[in-house]
Amino acid sequence: MPSPIVSLENVRLTLSSRAGPVEILRGIDLSALPGEALGIVGPSGSGKTTLLMVIAGLERVSAGTITVNGTPLGGKNEDALARFRRDAIGIIFQSFHLIPTMTALENVAVPLEFKGVADALTRAKTHLERVGLGHRLSHYPSQLSGGEQQRVAIARAIASGAKIILADEPTGNLDLDTGAAIMDLLFSLKREDGTTLLLITHDPALAKRCDRIASVRDGRIVSGAHP
Repeated sequence: MPSPIVSLENVRLTLSSRAGPVEILRGIDLSALPGEALGIVGPSGSGKTTLLMVIAGLERVSAGTITVNGTPLGGKNEDALARFRRDAIGIIFQSFHLIPTMTALENVAVPLEFKGVADALTRAKTHLERVGLGHRLSHYPSQLSGGEQQRVAIARAIASGAKIILADEPTGNLDLDTGAAIMDLLFSLKREDGTTLLLITHDPALAKRCDRIASVRDGRIVSGAHP
C-alpha cells in the first residue's frame, strides 16, 4: 500500500469563546492515499469543515501532527502555509468565492500568475475549456449561472496542478440536476488527473461514489479513518 498523501495524527483544535474553551476537533486520526476519493460525512457542527481548514493550513491546530503531500504543517509561518496551499492544494467551496470584478479567465489565471506560471492565461483557458466554459472566458461571475460559477471554481482549483482537492459541499448552492452534473465533472477530472479528493457532503448517494467514507461526530472520526 502506498504512503498516505494526507495524514492527521491526534489532531486537536480548541478555540476560545465567552463561555470558555470550545473543543472543535478532539483527537482526529485520518489518512488518505494518493488518488483516493474520500467522502467526509457527519451532522452539522461535527467539525467537517474545520477538518478541511486544518488540512489546508487555514486553521492552526492546538495539538497533533498534520502531513500533507510530504509536508509537515506544524511550525510553518503564514507565508510558508500560503506557498504550500498554492503548490499542493485546490479548494472548492459551497460559495464559489470568485472575484466579481474579474472575468472567468482572469479568476482562473490570477492564482497561476501569483505562482509565477509564465503562460497563466493559456493554461487558464485550457482548464476552462476542460470544464465546458471555453465560450464564457470573458464573462463576469454575475453573467454566469450558479453551475457555471462552480465550474470556474473547479477550473481554478485544478489549473495549478494541485495533487489534492478539498471540496466543501460543492453542490450545496446548486439545484439537483446542476449539482449532479458538477459532481460528474469533478469525479471525471479527478480520474483524468489522478488527484486525491476529500469531499464533504450531506448527500449519502454522493458519498457512496467515493472510494471510502469517513464519518465525523462531535469532533472525532467514528469510522473510516484509514484505508
